[in-house]
Amino acid sequence: MKANISFKHLKSDLPASIVVFFVALPLCLGIALASGAPLFSGLIAGIVGGIFVGALSGSQIGVSGPAAGLAAIVLAAIGTLGGYENFLLAVVLGGIIQFLFGVLKAGIIGYYFPSSVIKGMLTGIGIIIILKQIPHFFGYDVNTVGDFSFIEMDGDNTFSEIFKSLNYISPGSTIVGIVGLAILILWDRVLVKKAKIFQLIQGPLVAVIFGIIFFAFTQGSNMWGVSTDHLVKVPVPEDAASFFGQFSFPNFGAITRPEIWVTAFTIALVASLETLLCVEATDKLDPQKRVTPTNRELLAQGAGNFVSGMIGGLPITQVIVRSSANIQSGGRTKLSAIIHGFFLLISVILIPRLLNMIPLSVLAAILLIVGYKLAKPGLFVKMFKLGWKQFLPFAVTVIGIVFTDLLIGIGMGLMVGIVVILIKSFQNSHFLHIEDQSNGKHKIKMTLAEEVTFFNKGAILKELDSLPRDTFLSLDVRKTRYLDNDIIEILEDFSFKARERNIDVQIISERGIVENPPSVIEFFKLRPKSA
Repeated sequence: MKANISFKHLKSDLPASIVVFFVALPLCLGIALASGAPLFSGLIAGIVGGIFVGALSGSQIGVSGPAAGLAAIVLAAIGTLGGYENFLLAVVLGGIIQFLFGVLKAGIIGYYFPSSVIKGMLTGIGIIIILKQIPHFFGYDVNTVGDFSFIEMDGDNTFSEIFKSLNYISPGSTIVGIVGLAILILWDRVLVKKAKIFQLIQGPLVAVIFGIIFFAFTQGSNMWGVSTDHLVKVPVPEDAASFFGQFSFPNFGAITRPEIWVTAFTIALVASLETLLCVEATDKLDPQKRVTPTNRELLAQGAGNFVSGMIGGLPITQVIVRSSANIQSGGRTKLSAIIHGFFLLISVILIPRLLNMIPLSVLAAILLIVGYKLAKPGLFVKMFKLGWKQFLPFAVTVIGIVFTDLLIGIGMGLMVGIVVILIKSFQNSHFLHIEDQSNGKHKIKMTLAEEVTFFNKGAILKELDSLPRDTFLSLDVRKTRYLDNDIIEILEDFSFKARERNIDVQIISERGIVENPPSVIEFFKLRPKSA
């Protein structure tokens, strides 16, 4: 795997990396907190995902880091495996397994998710981001920024948390959120079109600086001050020794325990699935429509999880929130993901106290913009106009993600998509053409599709049973390349019953025309294997 890093688009990638940094920082900390892991483990995963995975990945606009979808698995695993060091061993082994997935070309799975489900995933995540950030926007920070599940850590759900937050509005946090949101909208809609300086200096950076200044000037005010409970909380080491003391290392003595391997395989499977889903989604968002090599992505993610687990980090996947923020901010190449990783590394070493002056409400404002751009109302109208076969999987995916979690919502949408495919297959197995009466008989032509499987049994059986007496049936199989044995048996049974109903059967194949064959099964046995 070659890094293939280009500095050609640095003027676009650098501003985008700043936005991704501000989005990633609270998510790394929040996901670590939701996972029951040390806060620093989330930052390690973000740094490794940005710098290491970013360099190895074939994706030009994807960003990797700790994923909210793995938080529940991590939380349960740390408890059942008997400590964080044992869990880190599972992460390391999971990375090796994931690397093997890439070697075995398992990335092809990513190409089999319907477009309607992927669009539903993006929209559902956008809605979740908006709903989850509303409490933080008003200064109600009971739950972590990285908690994206419908049922939250405190037992409330997404909607009850919003209503509860209205009783605990913090004036200072709300002002920061509103002004920050106004800056972002003004920057995006007006200023960025006025001068190049506003393209280089991103609105999110200005909004964050305003938040820090507001906090500094209102400290001590009971009315307008932003409480320390409503700020970013980066671990602050006192010296170099305490900084390096935040790293943890896997316990290789537990490698023979079966539960370690079960957790490792679970991490590898879920992380790979989330990554492949995100790759499909980011490729659709990419303005240049580049295609990410999925097998290389699994190799990069596996290597990243190995490194992250070795130094105390959480599991890593490619993540849609940071990736979409990167795309929306004008990121052009993988350099933006790599630079955001360096920003995380440098900032936690040099300026952790300054980071801890950033109000969460201003970061919530940034995420609200990201969420809105993912879930624009116009997309619902567009999907509806495409017809129910596109809209239904899309809508089910959105609803599933909002009311459960990412993977369950995707699974629901995928199941509906499969049902739609079966219905389409049922409908498209044959074409029936009824001609004028000839010699006292109805002349009917049935042309079978290129592939006819047992899924089509019901449709074909229904058509054959509905044929009236005294009919001449012409069955055209010249274009049929695969005919399931179930269908051949149906045709065999029908040819027997056809004699009783005075129905003549003519089969048109690439070998010629045969009328009333004594055995349909024997006839199709003589056809080429492809048919």
